Amino acid sequence: MTNATDNKPTHVVTGNVLDALGFATPEASALKVKAEILAAILEHVRSKAYTQAQLSDLLDEHQPPISNLLRGRVASVSIEKLLRYADRMGLETQIAVSPIAAKENGEDFSGQNAAA
Repeated sequence: MTNATDNKPTHVVTGNVLDALGFATPEASALKVKAEILAAILEHVRSKAYTQAQLSDLLDEHQPPISNLLRGRVASVSIEKLLRYADRMGLETQIAVSPIAAKENGEDFSGQNAAA
């Protein structure tokens, strides 16, 4: 049996976990969008209890990509294709774009000092 102190995190992340893992901002943004679309698709699949065969027909895909989708293996799947899947499932997608808070070191996103 382990005690409670064995389960303490060794590193606490504040903010975006993808940034903390070392992904560049554009890559982290794309991964976040993919993850959000995938989560919505998987929730819809669960709620409708689709089989892989039904999804194959609905999404006009062969079985291997459907299996990968259901397992969350979407690294090689484009955001556009995930959006197409969501559309074919009758899911509405919305994209929100807003400014990112300034970096703590005073630099803007062009790499220049914001105070200059």
